[in-house]
Amino acid sequence: MTYASSRAGRTMVQSLSGVASLLKREVWVWPIVAVVLLASVGWFLRSAIERTMKESLTSELETLRDVEVASLRTWLDDQRGYAESVANQLTTRQLIGEIVGDPLAASPAAVPTEKFDPKPAGSGGEAAANTDPATLSAELTRLLAPELAQHAYDGYVLVDRQMRVRAACDLDTVGSASSANKSLAPIELEEHPEHAEFAARVLAGASTVSRPLPSVLPVRDHQGRRRTGTPVMYAAAPVRDENLRVIAALAFRVAPDREFTKILQRGQTGESGETYAFDAQGMMLSSSRFEEDLVLLGILPDEDGVRSILRVLVRDPGGDLTAGFRPLLRRREMPLTRMVASAAAGESASDVEGYPDYRGVQVVGAWHWLEDYCFGVATEIDAAEAYRPLTILKRTFWGLFALLALSSVAIFLFTLQVSRLRREAQRAAIEAQELGQYRLEQKLGAGAMGVVYKARHAMLRRPTAVKMLEPEKVTDEAVQAFEREVQITSQLCHPNTVAIFDYGRTPEGLFYYAMEYLDGIDLQQLVEQYGPQPVGRVVSLLTQVCGSLYEAHTLGLVHRDIKPANLMVGRRAAEPDVIKVLDFGLVKSSDDDNKQKGMAGTPLYMSPESIQSPDTVDARSDLYAVGAVGYFLLTGKPVFEAASLSELCRKHMQEAPVPPSKRLGSALPEELDDIILACLDKSRAKRPQTARDVVIRLQRVPSVDDWGVEAAELWWNQHERGDSPRRKLGGTTVSRDHAATIDHG
Repeated sequence: MTYASSRAGRTMVQSLSGVASLLKREVWVWPIVAVVLLASVGWFLRSAIERTMKESLTSELETLRDVEVASLRTWLDDQRGYAESVANQLTTRQLIGEIVGDPLAASPAAVPTEKFDPKPAGSGGEAAANTDPATLSAELTRLLAPELAQHAYDGYVLVDRQMRVRAACDLDTVGSASSANKSLAPIELEEHPEHAEFAARVLAGASTVSRPLPSVLPVRDHQGRRRTGTPVMYAAAPVRDENLRVIAALAFRVAPDREFTKILQRGQTGESGETYAFDAQGMMLSSSRFEEDLVLLGILPDEDGVRSILRVLVRDPGGDLTAGFRPLLRRREMPLTRMVASAAAGESASDVEGYPDYRGVQVVGAWHWLEDYCFGVATEIDAAEAYRPLTILKRTFWGLFALLALSSVAIFLFTLQVSRLRREAQRAAIEAQELGQYRLEQKLGAGAMGVVYKARHAMLRRPTAVKMLEPEKVTDEAVQAFEREVQITSQLCHPNTVAIFDYGRTPEGLFYYAMEYLDGIDLQQLVEQYGPQPVGRVVSLLTQVCGSLYEAHTLGLVHRDIKPANLMVGRRAAEPDVIKVLDFGLVKSSDDDNKQKGMAGTPLYMSPESIQSPDTVDARSDLYAVGAVGYFLLTGKPVFEAASLSELCRKHMQEAPVPPSKRLGSALPEELDDIILACLDKSRAKRPQTARDVVIRLQRVPSVDDWGVEAAELWWNQHERGDSPRRKLGGTTVSRDHAATIDHG
């Protein structure tokens, strides 16, 4: 069912017609309509823009978040892999086994020549079993030195299964040496819960990277001071004996400022956008963009070189601190921000409605929780900055609306004058029935851009079809397209192409061109009135269409809108069943500077490439439409039928057509079936390459119904007596739902 024939379509058309009639009669309504229309459009526009901005903002935030998380995961996975690789080296495992009191017994079958020599380089000391812990720790430091240098690690820590630090990059950080036996007093991690929790995960067999933690051992901070509590990260892996039992955890120390924070700082956008990491308690694990502001707001202490990493709790203060709000609660007593609460629950989400951040400023953001690393990543930007264009738009709209409301009063005063001028224009239009030497007699139809009249030349007295550009559609682009249609069509002289006689413009500015007057019926009406057509007639009609197209194609022109409604059949010079190809308004030239930027044509007859890449259509696209027209003539139905335009386009691009004979339910010549399906092939390379190739193949179709001049003459004698509606047009078609021409170029 077409839209125009549906009840809803007819109701809408009648309603619009009534509104148009009212506006034509009562000109004073226009100012009111303008104010109401602008208010309605403004409201919907604002809502649409706001919705679009939110969707775009959500996409941007989530994309930035995902990029940052992906980069961070890549770095974390690399660090974990490095640590795991070193921990699995045989010499490393053997030496660590000696340090923790559980020496590894290397398998002779596995590494017969690489047994570790526990003696320090250059010494003739005792066996490894008799070497003291300090010496073993030093030897481990020497062994790991190349890895530390290669991967820019700041040091290492070795933890045994009793949660004791047994070795580190600096011996004096492990414990104090006893003057009696030079042994070390290991550091107990049980006194440091966060470190103990991390070490327990590694000792349980998982290679991982820690979130930034305050150092247990003295470590140099970003100012070069050696102190405990410096933010550090560890890339750690379990060390196993030959029985795959975990005997220790080897952790390499990583400075967060070196890579971790830099990766997150890449997420800084605009004036207020930032990306940072945090843990489940809301502790910020990377540097804030607003560190100077945080000092002024009292969130960070006023100290030289103070950093926000491990110093700021991401909690909601209950008000905007930057606007002067001062909270009544201590920082640890404040609730987590909406973002941290959601992320700590394991959610990865976004919020563009706005929520307060750790400064109390309304922000929009997206966040992701890295479960395997026990911290989250958030990307946020101040809502005021994110929605600044929308605020400007709102102010501009209301300013324009107020201006229009004031102007509407003045507009009303001119409506009477406009009405008088309009009546004069109507009288002038009636007198303009004389277009140069053409006398307009009868309106034949209307297209997307013009109106077609039956006219008569004053001197030649022959009937002519005149196509006129409607005054309300006169724009520079419309005039150019109108002239282009005339110029292109006038180049063609094939007997099956509609002929152009004249082109001009009246003193009143009406553009028109005159063409041959066609007395006949288009193929759409032919099938709708008389059903599927005989094989011989279809072959004859398609042969004539291809003749017209072959001339156009040799001139580098592609019609782009071949369809039954643009093909008129009738008597010409006493010859029955003569086809005329009409409406070259969408023609595409191979040397046209104005490249088409969108779909153009009629969906029921559009080739796959004209849907997917309209700027690449060529002559073979017209041949696809020829195949679709032939299919319609033979079966009485289009190649594909669908409830929506998108579904129809999908079928043209993906679905194979049912052979015409099968669709019709009766036998057709195999050669005709083949040529129709060949034209409808999805691949241009597999279609006939020229219109003449189609003609040659059509000539091979055996005649099964003896359709010829005699049969055609008999048909026209029977059907010219008024038993069917006939169409007399000069090149304009009437739109029918998916059969309607579209031009998004």
